[in-house]
Amino acid sequence: MENMEPATVLSISVCAVLIVVTVLSIYTSFGPPSKELSDPFEDHED
Repeated sequence: MENMEPATVLSISVCAVLIVVTVLSIYTSFGPPSKELSDPFEDHED
């Protein structure tokens, strides 16, 4: 583990950040916090 290439460490870090952002976005969109989101199209319906 101590002899990892810098490119490998960077790719693992970028992938980890991407996965965390994706999971957080899905949780915010469909989980319990989604109850607080408002739909702008519903708010301004004619």
